[in-house]
Amino acid sequence: MRKVNTNEIEELTWSSPNGRFAGAGKEVSEALGRKRESTDLAERHPFDVEILRIAPGKTPYPYHSHSAQWEFYHVISGKGTVRHEAGTTVIETGDAFIFKPGEAHQIINDGSRDLVIYVVADNPTGESCYYPDSKKWAVESPENRLVRSEALDYYDGEE
Repeated sequence: MRKVNTNEIEELTWSSPNGRFAGAGKEVSEALGRKRESTDLAERHPFDVEILRIAPGKTPYPYHSHSAQWEFYHVISGKGTVRHEAGTTVIETGDAFIFKPGEAHQIINDGSRDLVIYVVADNPTGESCYYPDSKKWAVESPENRLVRSEALDYYDGEE
């Protein structure tokens, strides 16, 4: 059995060049030995777990959908809004929700304190993402590349 204490996992932070997108996360699966690039499920793990923290006024990622990945969210603390294809939905502590492949989504912390969410995603190989606002694709096989007709930066067309 592998065990970690999530209080001891280093929190990684990120921000887009102009600061529109920012977040922080603890990669629980990696702390438990997950090898992200492996195609062996014994090393890759069949699911990925993260503790996502979003500061007030921020959103961690552009509006996007996954080609093959399911994502489950459980709000641990805070309040916010989820943007999805049918509009927006307010979320708060205790709420749980899921997005299946092809369902575009984005989490926004429009509250006054940090929004903390457990995220559990299955871990398909050959995953790609579509970004409706900027009309681009992220293709992870054989490498992570954002394309229209040429390689793009992750935040191209988003800020």
